[in-house]
Amino acid sequence: MKITTEFLNEKGACRDGRDWFKEHFPGAEADYQAVLDALAEENLAEWASWLLDAAGTLDTVLEIDGDLEVEKSFFFAGYVKITGTLKAGLSIRLGRGISAGDGISAGWGISAGRGISAGDGISAGDGISAGDGISAGDGISAGWGISAGRGISAGDGISAGRGISAGDGISAGWGISAGWGISAGRGISAGRGISAGDGISAGWGISAGRGISAGLFVTCRRVLKFTLRVFAGTCLWRQVSDEEKTITCGKLEGGEVAYGILNEVGMPEEEKAEVEA
Repeated sequence: MKITTEFLNEKGACRDGRDWFKEHFPGAEADYQAVLDALAEENLAEWASWLLDAAGTLDTVLEIDGDLEVEKSFFFAGYVKITGTLKAGLSIRLGRGISAGDGISAGWGISAGRGISAGDGISAGDGISAGDGISAGDGISAGWGISAGRGISAGDGISAGRGISAGDGISAGWGISAGWGISAGRGISAGRGISAGDGISAGWGISAGRGISAGLFVTCRRVLKFTLRVFAGTCLWRQVSDEEKTITCGKLEGGEVAYGILNEVGMPEEEKAEVEA
């Protein structure tokens, strides 16, 4: 696929971007990946993301035997399959997804149009985002937020300096912690504790091998289960209303409500029907 000045004009590229392209590719056209490589060399991650959105993804699969380490950024429009570790000093941007036999790490952010999978850990100094799921054999950590269109799973812990959100479930063999909130379209499960600076919400149940702590509410439609204690509304940076420190669940199992207002609303009708059947 070729990127041309005409294409950039049609897609509404900014003036600075068009000028950059003319300077780097005076022939007025270049291969799609060549443009991404040039953007990576200068770590123009926002421009790379714009180009990936404007030009779309490719079916190309980049297969790498062993490790790949780059000092700056790594941008690719297709799918990356690597047997070892992918490490970028700055950003990683992928049009489709990535599967790594070992770990994936970036000094800045990691984003993929589809899934991100690693046999070991995934870490980013900034955020991690995927259009589909994110999975790691070890832990997942981000200095900013973690978001996935589907589920997030880790053999060890999951931690984010900001929020954690998933369209499906979130599961960790160890603990789950977020500086902001945690939300999942389905369940949230941790082998150890779950903690969030803001609220915790799940479309299904929430389960923790130890305790649960939230700066604001804890909400789930099904069973809330933990072995130690739950705290809701522990926010220290402003006053918290009764509603904001409410622990809402279909049913509470085990543990002690150490702080917060418990509101058991009953299990969803579809689950009651399954039990009765």
